[in-house]
Amino acid sequence: MASCPPVLVMYNPICGDGIAETFFNEHVFPRLEEAHIQITQKMATGAAGHAGTIVFDFLERYEGNVTVILGSGDGTLHEIINALSLVASKGVRKNVVSSSVRVVLVPCGTANALYCSLFKPISTNEGPAYKLKSLEAFIMGSDVVPLTLTVTTLSAPPSSKQSCSKVAVSAVVTSTALHASILHDSESLRKELPGIERFKVAARNNITQWYSSHVKLLPTPSAQAVEIYDPDQKAFVIHKDSDAHGIVDVHGPFAYFLSTVNVDRLEPAFRITPLASDFVSSEVSLDLVMVRPHRDPTFVMDTIEARNAFAEKSVAVLTAAYQDGNHINLRYSDDGKITNEGTGPTVIEYIRCKGWEWIPDEVDERAHLVCSDGAIFSIVKGGKAACSAAVPANGAEFSVYV
Repeated sequence: MASCPPVLVMYNPICGDGIAETFFNEHVFPRLEEAHIQITQKMATGAAGHAGTIVFDFLERYEGNVTVILGSGDGTLHEIINALSLVASKGVRKNVVSSSVRVVLVPCGTANALYCSLFKPISTNEGPAYKLKSLEAFIMGSDVVPLTLTVTTLSAPPSSKQSCSKVAVSAVVTSTALHASILHDSESLRKELPGIERFKVAARNNITQWYSSHVKLLPTPSAQAVEIYDPDQKAFVIHKDSDAHGIVDVHGPFAYFLSTVNVDRLEPAFRITPLASDFVSSEVSLDLVMVRPHRDPTFVMDTIEARNAFAEKSVAVLTAAYQDGNHINLRYSDDGKITNEGTGPTVIEYIRCKGWEWIPDEVDERAHLVCSDGAIFSIVKGGKAACSAAVPANGAEFSVYV
């Protein structure tokens, strides 16, 4: 490489199964030395939020584009993006119109959704070379891919004395319903089950839960419409329930509600939004999957028995997501069975839109949980969460070497 911007090397020593420090010492640092890459600063994170502070301070000292070689999972990247997106810069950056943070991802987390989406794994037991693909792209001077972000604002009702809204920025996933409950509960299982198994345990514990909420789906600017995937046409079409402004109102209960940007999977084999890579959007948007039990032809009313029976269908959906994203093709037969055939209602509603608003029922506590790249937030009673896809303003961006 002819020249190199300031390089910050940072890893989270406790993420995933705790291998980051060893992996960097055995593979990353020797490869950088071999390539004659000069490291400006080297740090290990020490606590929650530390990663964001490290990168923020680094940016204050160096002008122009910077490179961050990051050994972590998606959660640490989330910390960095939020620290830089939500705090005004001072120091040498105060007069800089635009700046770019170029990230070299070294996957050391539990699920590594962003890395596995950018570098599709071939097997379940990839060796060290697989984890060094982004690093090799950096060394070779390859292109970077800019990240789309989602900005989620959690606001209180107008009558509330709580005037300040909470804001979370995501580069992977924003969810409510089952996925948010899974992430909320899985944290207590991290020590006992450091791998992805803890998510499956948390899923089993929450699989019968339904979530009461009203949702507004917001149209993309160019199409001025919310689109829904039609498996018969194998294409996105304009949602039939769009109003005059292109907004779609959706009513629960919901069993699943999850949106992504930049990724088609949340684990190496869990392709929950497969169309994000199969049908790449031409504009800034997010992909959303939702499951509403009342689409089941056998649905009559919300009872404990109905929830227990529907849990088997929720499991079938999640299982099919591990089968190369086949859940988007599942339909109901007339008797409520799930099948890959026929013309019945789709089990999954697969949406492409600019954003969404989630307005939970005040009495449904679990419906107030929101997950932003693994971080859990709670909507105040009477409030709502508004999520919108965006790109950083003024040319500033986060991008990844691929």
